[in-house]
Amino acid sequence: MANDVFLSKEGYAKLEKELDYMRAIKRHEIAEKIKVAREFGDLSENAEYDAAKNEQAQVEGKISEIEQQLKVALIIDETAGTDKVTPGCFVKVLDIEFKEEEEYQIVGVAEADISNNMISNISPIGSGLLFKKVGDEVEVIIPTGTIKFKILGIRR
Repeated sequence: MANDVFLSKEGYAKLEKELDYMRAIKRHEIAEKIKVAREFGDLSENAEYDAAKNEQAQVEGKISEIEQQLKVALIIDETAGTDKVTPGCFVKVLDIEFKEEEEYQIVGVAEADISNNMISNISPIGSGLLFKKVGDEVEVIIPTGTIKFKILGIRR
């Protein structure tokens, strides 16, 4: 499960849209940059040509990465129950030490955004909360130490 690529329907559609843009528009923009840079002459000392080729390599790498993610993606079942924490769930937790409540959404790596409390299923907190139930206490090891949570609620 740690290597699975979980995506919401919206996340899957967003990646498809990004892939379409990269293939249809970005590739052609870079091809045009390469064409123009070639016209400057000697390619061995042509900074514009080198920059365009580097950009092309980055775009092709990103295209491959997105294609692979879409190929192996598992769409999160948004109708699944809330008896345990699974990808797609919102989990309300209590930080036992600081007596602070927080809510996280467990998502796949491609959609993780800590600024919006969307944490990856393979992050220390995300993987620590997976498959736990309301009332469970969880100890999560993070780079700065250990956090103890109590799961207060699970929702979709």
